[in-house]
Amino acid sequence: MRKKRLLTVAGIGALILCAGLVFVLSRGGGPEDKQTAEREPAVSDETQWEDAEHTPLGKYPETVEYTLGKIAGANNANLPAGDTYEDNAYTRYLKDLLNIQNVDVFELEDDGTYTEALELAISDKDIPDVLVVNGRENLQRLIEDGLIEDLTQVYEECTTDVIKEMYESYGTGLLDSATFDGKLYAFPNAAIDDGEMLLWLRADWIRKLGLKEPQSMEEAMDIIKAFIENDMSGDGQTVGLACSTGLIAGSGDTYGVDGIFTKFGSSPTKWILDDEGQVVYGSLTQETKDALEYLNSLYEDGILDSRFLLRKTENIDDLIRNGQCGAIFGRWWAPNNPLSISYGADSSADWKPYLFAEDIADRPQTFESYDGWMYVVVRKGYEHPEIVGKYVSAIFDYSRYEDDQYAGEVNEYFAINVDPTARPMNINVDYVDALYRCGDNLEKALSGEISVTELSGLEKSYYNTCSSYLNGNLTTANGWAAYASRILAVDVLNKAKAYKLPPVSMGDSDGEIPQELQELEHEAFLQIITGEKPLDYFDTFVVEWYENGGRELTETVRESYQETLEP
Repeated sequence: MRKKRLLTVAGIGALILCAGLVFVLSRGGGPEDKQTAEREPAVSDETQWEDAEHTPLGKYPETVEYTLGKIAGANNANLPAGDTYEDNAYTRYLKDLLNIQNVDVFELEDDGTYTEALELAISDKDIPDVLVVNGRENLQRLIEDGLIEDLTQVYEECTTDVIKEMYESYGTGLLDSATFDGKLYAFPNAAIDDGEMLLWLRADWIRKLGLKEPQSMEEAMDIIKAFIENDMSGDGQTVGLACSTGLIAGSGDTYGVDGIFTKFGSSPTKWILDDEGQVVYGSLTQETKDALEYLNSLYEDGILDSRFLLRKTENIDDLIRNGQCGAIFGRWWAPNNPLSISYGADSSADWKPYLFAEDIADRPQTFESYDGWMYVVVRKGYEHPEIVGKYVSAIFDYSRYEDDQYAGEVNEYFAINVDPTARPMNINVDYVDALYRCGDNLEKALSGEISVTELSGLEKSYYNTCSSYLNGNLTTANGWAAYASRILAVDVLNKAKAYKLPPVSMGDSDGEIPQELQELEHEAFLQIITGEKPLDYFDTFVVEWYENGGRELTETVRESYQETLEP
């Protein structure tokens, strides 16, 4: 009988006890043995072990446990009542299909506490059997300290052809980011193309005012002004375009105004290639200055929320919930978060996405740094490193595309909005254009162009939800969100041909902007937008940015990029 190593990490144990957490022991779960027995060939245990250890979907004859450092999600990842991170649709499916079970050493949210536990485990050189690593720098540390397994053979033998196709759809950069000296040491997260930021407007307000739908950003801004002037929420409470003080969505900020910057061909906070093929920091360009000038005009006209400097994310959430705001920028998933709170409070709130093709025509070429990427690694010496490849193959290929009989519960999670953090290993693996593939197939199935049987398990789940919503049989916020995100939003992205430009690698440099320069940039942008500083102050900001370390940083990034071009 094969045994697993039981992990004891004194430092992590102390951290978790301080946080009031308790180690959770392995527990059973999954469909009845009768079902699984029907799918197992009558072969010896030795043959089953051999098959399991060298194939993507071979099932172990005995349960293989692995200790796990788990990134938890907010609100228990929206799991149904009774489900836990060790006993849910994913873990039950993996137990049934592969006979593997996670035993979570810690379950911490990715809000700093997980990072602390990760740092402690690496420093103590005592990590769980499987660990999700935040950042390529931590990955390098684990390799240099000899703490993790070479997964090259695992990738070759224990991932399906579909999984390999998924990774290959990103070009060579993604897998290369986890490859050192020709060896693959981790399975990287695959960030699919989410398209451009969309402008979401209250279409019911547009109809109520008797206005035509916008055909350009300028017309859209005029509509937002009409929302305010006609006080669509009543009692003088209507605000303009929602905006967080972070300005750019991400890193905790939901309500960015990224779409305005994109309209002017600007990519602030990113390293880009300019028209001459030179590496520059996107926040310093003339296009960014033009975008700030436009944002200032929106602020002066009251179209941009005049009190945005005073609002936190939760304050804007309240505006959305209370029907006081009819315009935000958001990704295709905005109906799930935050717009579902609007629909939940008032099902007549008809949010509709807009994207204008001319606004994305001049997007610059951006660089990709994998410094903040997520990677799944396996502890050096763990007996079954192949479970990572098998896990990825089972969850992101087999359950979606082939297993109609047993994967229903897994795929149902998507329809009921369970967060992906419910999965044991917090990475996603999919085609770079997975969003568009899914949207196209859903539309074809809904129109009868293709049979529902041709959909993947994931797509069938969304099809059932969207179909029920369209037929009036599902009136929940989740039903509306599935339809608005997977059908309406994706259709808008497709029509505008808003496909992601393949990123360029900046080499070994991560291009990280020092805190001092980030603060200088943030303050300058806010001052220009609100009129506290004149537009020409932008030129002063650029000079100060370079003088305070930006020039040396730019040269470093340029040299690193040039090294990637050498044969």
